[in-house]
Amino acid sequence: MTTRPGGAQSQEQRLRDLKLLRKVKDRIDREYAQPLDVEALASGVHMSAGHLSREFRKAYGEPPYSYLMTRRVERAMTLLRRGDLSVTDICFAVGFGSLGTFSTRFSELVGMSPSVYRDKATSGGAGIPPCVSKQVTRPVRNREAKVPDPYIG
Repeated sequence: MTTRPGGAQSQEQRLRDLKLLRKVKDRIDREYAQPLDVEALASGVHMSAGHLSREFRKAYGEPPYSYLMTRRVERAMTLLRRGDLSVTDICFAVGFGSLGTFSTRFSELVGMSPSVYRDKATSGGAGIPPCVSKQVTRPVRNREAKVPDPYIG
């Protein structure tokens, strides 16, 4: 990013950078199941990996790799609620390279293993619309942040 002599970043440059960051975010959302790394994402928008990570965190609250992991876990949660695929199939379908990594990341974000999540989700979720279920069950990376209770009424 360029800065003016006093250290203030030009508005035009900031808007250009935000546009590039949005392209990276959109690519992660679109290609989450593909092998992606920060270096590849950065080269796609002509930034260094470190610069992309810093600016992405400033714009979206988490670095690109964390956003990718969260996106993969969100998709896995949806597939687990459906109940028609094995945990292993889901692991590879959402882009994880190993079942161990998938289980670890899933447990960190959701607070339970994928198998336990599926058991709980399929036993008590009848009649809840998918759009409500997705919002209520969205993983929260920052466990210190209080997630407001959803109002369903």
